[in-house]
Amino acid sequence: MQARGKIFDDISQLMTNAMGVAQGAKDEADTALKSLVDRWLADRDFVTREEFDAVRAMAQKAREENEALKTRLDALEAKA
Repeated sequence: MQARGKIFDDISQLMTNAMGVAQGAKDEADTALKSLVDRWLADRDFVTREEFDAVRAMAQKAREENEALKTRLDALEAKA
């Protein structure tokens, strides 16, 4: 009976180790895939969300300034 229990303990330990190795391989594959995608995106000159938001804010400000200048110009033309 002792030998049988030892065999089950060994199998259990082997399965636990195999799961650890499989988890490590999965983590390594995830990291490698993320690095590959990051490099691919960087090579395509895509902008980051932060860059996009900054340019959008600048464009909005420019539109508002243009509207204000147009209003001033219309007022000056009305006086002339």
